[in-house]
Amino acid sequence: MARILKGKEVADALTAQMQQDVEELKAQGVNPTLCIFRVGERPDDLSYERGATKRAQTVGIEVKNVVLPVDVTQEAFDEAFKKVNEDDSIHGILLFRPLPKQLDNEKARQMLDPAKDIDGCTDLSLAGVFTNTKTGFPPCTAQAAMEILHHFGIQIKGKKAAVIGRSLVIGRPVAMMLMHENATVVNCHTRTVDVPSITREADILIAASGQLHSVKKEFTNPDQVVIDVGINWDEAKGGISGDVDFEDVEPNVAAITPVPGGVGSVTTCVLIGHVVEAAKRTL
Repeated sequence: MARILKGKEVADALTAQMQQDVEELKAQGVNPTLCIFRVGERPDDLSYERGATKRAQTVGIEVKNVVLPVDVTQEAFDEAFKKVNEDDSIHGILLFRPLPKQLDNEKARQMLDPAKDIDGCTDLSLAGVFTNTKTGFPPCTAQAAMEILHHFGIQIKGKKAAVIGRSLVIGRPVAMMLMHENATVVNCHTRTVDVPSITREADILIAASGQLHSVKKEFTNPDQVVIDVGINWDEAKGGISGDVDFEDVEPNVAAITPVPGGVGSVTTCVLIGHVVEAAKRTL
């Protein structure tokens, strides 16, 4: 039976450290502040906003909300966003995307100050991931996967790692983060020939293709650690499931994250941690 790497344990440890960091920052006159910038009332945005707000308040971070109507003009959006972007009292900005079709998503993404880009969406933040420098922040999901490996003491240095998926949200950033910690990394994708033959050789497998139950037993080996980043609707189950077919894979690996209860439960915690780090950098 595999070791189950539960996200709650990781999130609790990160939260305890953040609470201590926030107390120290406030003692130095810095009040870490998150701005949640939202256009419209999309249910998924509202759900994520509630989670982020609850986590922020748990660690003592102030939250400011800027909500614009769904039919806001580009000019009004730019004016409101510029005001938040230039407000020195705000350390991190969570911008919900995609924006409504009348707004320029790319322009908004690049307007965001990388120093406040806590979700790692700007080009400069992504460049920081690739150069291993503190320019902005890495995408939260990619860092959440790394936090799980760190917390449970999974050896990365010198290990073979396979990443399934090459998106800028998770696949490519997490591959680069693994490489920075001296893993040998193979990035598999839709054009990779015979993916199972590659992933079977890996000590660490990160599944981030966005395809329900696409990773089966034949992708794995008994000594492998599997991090499942997928969040997919499973009609048969009537709930959320991962990219990994858990029931098929779990008996054949050394350790695995569940879905739900794995990477996703750490992601919001990482987001709030980036606000704390952004506040630290102002000192």
